[in-house]
Amino acid sequence: MSAEQNPTPSLSAPRPGVSAWWRALSILLLIVILLAWAAATSMTTQLQAQIEQLQARLIQVPQIRQVSVLLDAQGRPAMLATFNPQDRALTIQRLNEVKEGREDSMQVWAISGDQPPRSLGIIESRYKTLQLPVDEPALKEVTELGISAENKGGVPAGAGPSLPWLFKGWLVTKSI
Repeated sequence: MSAEQNPTPSLSAPRPGVSAWWRALSILLLIVILLAWAAATSMTTQLQAQIEQLQARLIQVPQIRQVSVLLDAQGRPAMLATFNPQDRALTIQRLNEVKEGREDSMQVWAISGDQPPRSLGIIESRYKTLQLPVDEPALKEVTELGISAENKGGVPAGAGPSLPWLFKGWLVTKSI
């Protein structure tokens, strides 16, 4: 057989090349993937920062643990008392227009069943809302709050209310 009859395939035949469009498309897709990764990383960081900020704000929000609506002799709401253990304060809001006279003071009392009432303090402000400093143990086992009208400055330490209750209401502990 002669070499002319059996042609050998040429090893140097040109291979089809990758189109310039495919190269551009792959580079474009790589850029899009990198931008998506950067955006996802940025959004994750921002979300984590927002969660931390909201958690910090939640700690600062007053956590009212106990609440009482004190009623007058006719059964109408007269005072709203709320206790926030973070502030260690009993916030009292007037719901009516009753104010103490020049020679009187309103004194707040903690009532625990058949034990004698304990003074929590004197309402010294004529504003609609005020705070009395109260520690959480002072309200332990307290079932009711009462307000009495006393002589200016309140009753002496250790003494009970000398006049009848102006306002009285159950102290309700919220579940957390």
